[in-house]
Amino acid sequence: MTTFDDREQGFEKKFALDQEQEFRAHARRNRALGQWAAGLMGLEGAHVDEYAKAVVKSDLELPGDEDVLRKVFEDLKGSGVDVSESAVRMKMAELLAQARESMKTGK
Repeated sequence: MTTFDDREQGFEKKFALDQEQEFRAHARRNRALGQWAAGLMGLEGAHVDEYAKAVVKSDLELPGDEDVLRKVFEDLKGSGVDVSESAVRMKMAELLAQARESMKTGK
C-alpha cells in the first residue's frame, strides 16, 4: 500500500468517526429538547421520557432538523404553550452546542 492509500484510509476513518459523533450529538440534543418541551407542557415522570424518545424518533423521518422543529413546535402550540418557532430554534442550537461539548468532555 502506498502512503497515499494510507492517508486516504485515515481520512475515511476520521470522516466516519466525525459523522457518528455528530449523529450522537443530534440524538442527545433531541432527547434534551424533548425533556425541555415536556417540562413546558407540564408532563411528568415516565411521560417525559416517552416524549423525549418520540422527539428522537422524529429526527429519523427526514434529513435535517425541520422534522424535529415541526414536531416540538406543533406539540407545544397544541398544548397551549406560548412559544415562538425562533425560540425553539434557539433552544435547539443551544442544546446541540451543549451535546457536542459533553461528548468532547466525555460526560
